[in-house]
This record gives sequence, structure tokens and C-alpha cells, in this order.
Amino acid sequence: MSHIAVERNRRRQMNDHLKILRSLTPCFYIKRGDQASIIGGVIEFIKELHQVLQSLESKKRRKSLSPSPGPSPRPLQPSPRPADSSFGFKNVKELAACCNSPIADVEAKILGSNVILRTVSQRIPGQIVKIISVLEKHCFEVLHLNISSMEDTVLYSFVVKIGLECQLSVEELAVEVQQSFCAKAVYANEI
Repeated sequence: MSHIAVERNRRRQMNDHLKILRSLTPCFYIKRGDQASIIGGVIEFIKELHQVLQSLESKKRRKSLSPSPGPSPRPLQPSPRPADSSFGFKNVKELAACCNSPIADVEAKILGSNVILRTVSQRIPGQIVKIISVLEKHCFEVLHLNISSMEDTVLYSFVVKIGLECQLSVEELAVEVQQSFCAKAVYANEI
């Protein structure tokens, strides 16, 4: 009888913990309500948070090493990530590209018929409108947008649907979005 009570208590605790994990994870990471989907979604969310942390630490290091008061644009070169380099998880096949500059880090990766687009930068008024304009200009439809900020740094995370008329590669998308950040920097330098 005590074994049954212990097992019932363990299942109740497991369900309580899964409910908490589900409530802490953005809904688009969790596809279904079963335990495996919840845990898989939480893993994806933690990987994204880990990436944001690394990006913020990198930005902090660059800022401390940079003697100039403002960002200085450098030539943009897309750098595709190998498909098996996603935080130690093997056999993950995806097309991805990063395009980083002192102004912003941009990552785009294709997942099925959607693109996950993430940008990390300092807050720039009107920047989100510029990014959405770039996406719409190239036949992408914004399905989901998540905005996270910490002090003067902001993370925009988009889930966008690839339109039938879209002719852009993932590398070209990353460069186009990166250039939307650089337009502000060039304009600021001209003033």
C-alpha cells in the first residue's frame, strides 16, 4: 500500500513540475501537451536562452575591447553554420546563417516551411519596423514575434512563413536584415 502512495506522489510531483516547465516556456516551443513534447520544447527554449547569453557576453567583450564610442560597421559576410553544430545535439539537419557586426547579431535558420530569425542589438527606435519591412518586401509572413530586453540590449525572435514568391536564400535574408541595422549607423555617422 505504501508503494502505491509513493508512486502516486511521484507522478503528482512529475506532473506539477511539467506544468511549471510548460508555463515558463513560450507556447510555440511546445507542439503538443504530452511529456516528451513539453521536455523537447523546454530543451529548445533553453538552447535559445543559452545562445542569447553567449551573444550578450560576446557583445559585452566587444564593447569593453572597442575604444570607439559608437559602433563601426565592418564588411558583412554571411557565415553559414554547420548543420551538426547546434549546441552539441547531433543529427539536427537545418539550413542556417549568421551575419554579425558590432551593431547587431543576426541569425536565420530554416525549419520546415518557416524561418526562425533572431537579432540581438542595442535598442534602436523603429528597428523592428525596418526588420518587418525587409521580411514583407521579400514575401515572408510574420507568424510570431517575441521581444526580450535586458537593459539597453534587445532580442527580436521571429517565426516567419516562407512565401511562395520568395527568392531569397537564408544567407541573403541574414544579410538583408543586418543591412537594415547598418542603415541607421551610416545615417548616424553622416549627421
